Amino acid sequence: MRIALDAMGGDEAPLKIVEGGLQALKESGNRFELVLVGRKQEVEGEISRLSGSGLNYSIVDATEVIKMDETPNTALKQKRDSSIVVGAYLHKERKVDAFVSAGNTGAFMAASTLILGRVKGVGRPAVGTPLPTVTGTCFLIDSGANSDSRPHHIVEFGVMASIFVREIMKKEDPTVGLLNIGEEASKGNELAQASYPLLEKSGLNFIGNIEGRDILAGKADVVLCDGFVGNIVLKFAESILPTLRSRFKLFASGNVLRMVQAGLMAKTLKKVLKGFSYEAYGGAPLLGVNGVSIIGHGSSSVLAVKNMVFRAEEMVNHNIGKLIENSISKIEGKAV
Repeated sequence: MRIALDAMGGDEAPLKIVEGGLQALKESGNRFELVLVGRKQEVEGEISRLSGSGLNYSIVDATEVIKMDETPNTALKQKRDSSIVVGAYLHKERKVDAFVSAGNTGAFMAASTLILGRVKGVGRPAVGTPLPTVTGTCFLIDSGANSDSRPHHIVEFGVMASIFVREIMKKEDPTVGLLNIGEEASKGNELAQASYPLLEKSGLNFIGNIEGRDILAGKADVVLCDGFVGNIVLKFAESILPTLRSRFKLFASGNVLRMVQAGLMAKTLKKVLKGFSYEAYGGAPLLGVNGVSIIGHGSSSVLAVKNMVFRAEEMVNHNIGKLIENSISKIEGKAV
C-alpha cells in the first residue's frame, strides 16, 4: 500500500507534517510506503533532521504550495505543480492508494472531487467528522463540503456515513439521526421536512429527528445535515476544549488555594477531555470520491498527522469506496 502525504500542507509544514508521517511509519513497522509530496529539498531536510533513514518512504517533487488563504479553484488552475494537485493526480493514476493533506481545505476538496471524480451514484461527496459523545463517538456529515444540499443528497450522506461508521468505527447497524429543531417529522426547514420521508424509506437505521443537544449525548451514531449547518456545529464543538482550558486557567489564577486545587485536578481533567481533541481522530474523510481523501486541520500536530495516515490506511483496507458504490446503487429508485 502507498499513501501520499501533502508535505507542504499545514500551518507548520513541512516540519510537523513530515514528522507525523515518519512516526506513522515507525509505529507501523514500515507496513506501507509513505509518499511525501512537496518541495524535495525542504522535505529531505526535515527527514535528515528527524533521522528518518531505514523508513519506507519516497519523495515526489512538487515545486508550488497552495496557501491557506488562496481561492481553491483559482489556485488549482494557476498552481498545477502544487503538492495538492500533484498528490491528487498520483492518486487518480493509481500510483498511490490514498491522499492525505492538512493544507487548504477548499483546494483539497476541489482537487479530490474534480481530479479523482465521484463514486458512481454519488451526487455530492461530503466530509464526515467524528465527534466525542458521552457514550463514545458519533459521526457528523456533512461538516462543510456542501453549503446547499437537496433531500436525496442527505440520504446519500446517510448511506456513506453508515458504511464508514460500521467499517471503521466498528458499530454494527449504526443509528442515523436527522439534525433538526424538533423531534416531530413536521419540524424544520424545507430540506429537513423533505429529507425525512426519504430517510424512512432508505433502509438505513433511521431513528428520526434529533436536536442539537442530542449530538454530544450520543443519541445517534450518524448525525445528518447539510454542510452549512454541519460546519457551524463542528466549529462550535472544536471551541469546547480551548474554552474549558481557558476557564480552568482562569479559575486557578491569582489564588493559591485554587492553584493547588487545579493542580490536583489537572491529570484527571486531561484524561476526561482527551476525547474532545481532534488529534485523536486525525482527519476527516471526504466520502464519495473515487479514492481515499483525508482532510486535516491546518493546525494539525504531529499526533494528528500520524492518525490521519492511519485513518487512510484503514479506509483503503476496508475498500470504503466500493462499499459506498454498492450501497448507493441499492437505494436508487427507492429513496432518491
